[in-house]
Amino acid sequence: MANTPDFTKAWQDMLGKLPVDNSAMGDAFKNQTALGEKMSRVALQAAERSTEISAQWARDAISRLGELSTAKDQPADYAKAMSDFASAAAEIAQQHMAAYAEVAKKVQMDTVDLMMNAGKDAASDAQRMAQNATRDMQNAARNVTQGAINAGKTEDKA
Repeated sequence: MANTPDFTKAWQDMLGKLPVDNSAMGDAFKNQTALGEKMSRVALQAAERSTEISAQWARDAISRLGELSTAKDQPADYAKAMSDFASAAAEIAQQHMAAYAEVAKKVQMDTVDLMMNAGKDAASDAQRMAQNATRDMQNAARNVTQGAINAGKTEDKA
């Protein structure tokens, strides 16, 4: 049976010699997870507030239904109660829809703020990574040049 060669050591050696800033990748991952955490927090706060609005709306509607369901003396009283209920329901709906709009507005503002900050962070990270890569490549080029100069001097002596 043939044994499969293990290239793990060769790959590690080769990748270890490349001028790569692994800390930048770690920082990018940390920044991305922090952004995800903040976005989740915004979404969860919006869901919590929306649930509170829905619960309050339900409580308001149920209390109004209690008034509607009481016995009346005259048939006209039922019509008036129904009209009052419809007016109150419309007013309550308007108030709660305005509250939902405020939640949506806050989510939008928070999201835009997070994305703007993330964009600034990404730009500064990219600039830092580019500067590090440039520095590493310049050092590598200097080393190659110096090696070629040293090799030329050795040939001249021979």
